[in-house]
Parts: sequence; C-alpha cells; structure tokens
Amino acid sequence: MQLVMCTEERHAAAILAIFNDAIVNSTALYDYRPRAPETMGPWFAAKNGNNFPVIGYEDDDGRLVAFASYGAFRAFPAFKYSVEHSIYVHKDHRGAGLGRKLLEELIEVARARDVHTLVGAIDAANGGSIALHTQLGFQHAGTIRQAGFKFGRWLDLAFYQLTLETPLHPVDG
Repeated sequence: MQLVMCTEERHAAAILAIFNDAIVNSTALYDYRPRAPETMGPWFAAKNGNNFPVIGYEDDDGRLVAFASYGAFRAFPAFKYSVEHSIYVHKDHRGAGLGRKLLEELIEVARARDVHTLVGAIDAANGGSIALHTQLGFQHAGTIRQAGFKFGRWLDLAFYQLTLETPLHPVDG
C-alpha cells in the first residue's frame, strides 16, 4: 500500500464508489441516495480552494482503497482553526489498519497546517470508529440524540475531538 495525495483526475471515481457504498450500506454518511459523478468536481474544488487535504492509500495495482480528508467545521470565521474530518475505507479493505494510518497522517497534516481542533462526527453505533478515535487521543465531546433518521431508525451522532498544540500564535480575524 502506498500513501498518496488524491487528485480529481486519478481518484474521483474511486472516491465516489467508496462514498456511494457507505451511503447505501451504512450510517457512516447520513445521505439517502448515491451521489452522481458530477458532484466530484465541486467536491475537489472545495477541498483544493480551501487547502483541505485529500489523502489516500492505493494498493499495489494503483487502485485507491481508502481515503481521508477534512473540511470546515462550521462556516463562521472564528472556527478557522477547527476542522471536521472523515475517513472511508473500501469494504474489501476494512480491518487492515488503513483507517488508523489515515487518521494518524491526517492529524500530522492538520498540525502542519496550524489546525487546532479536529472533530469527528461519528454515528454513535459505530463502535469501531469510536474505538479508533479514542485510541488516538480523541475525547468524546457530546452526542446529539436522534440527529438523523436512516434505515427506518433514529441515529445518534457522537462528536469526538482532538485538540492540537497548533497554531502557536492564533489570531482573531
């Protein structure tokens, strides 16, 4: 496996397939319908335009099997040092430690880019993701009960946060 910086040209189709599998088969995304291919251009444009990373792992044949990114936590200026991250692993590659490696790398990228707080919004029933975040130092910051409704049931959304020492000199404005 090789860690790569994802690009729209090389990885959009694989990212879309992983997203759509998560939408259809899990509560990792609170979407109902698979995304269309034309959504990937604006998705990558938003990541690139805001200097948000998209990192992934390719297998030995160059196929993307997992990816992670972060984006704005909330759309107000004072949240500029906080990001919400996400990690997705292809169904055939789960349990191999790729999620952990991606989250560790994402933390280092965030630190290098002067992020102060990483937030993971995790379906409260996703014990594997919660355990991973806890192992890497994230702390439970609260749960919104019945925040979503999917697969005929209410879903609780748990927030986990990791506070970094960066930036060394935060500024207003």
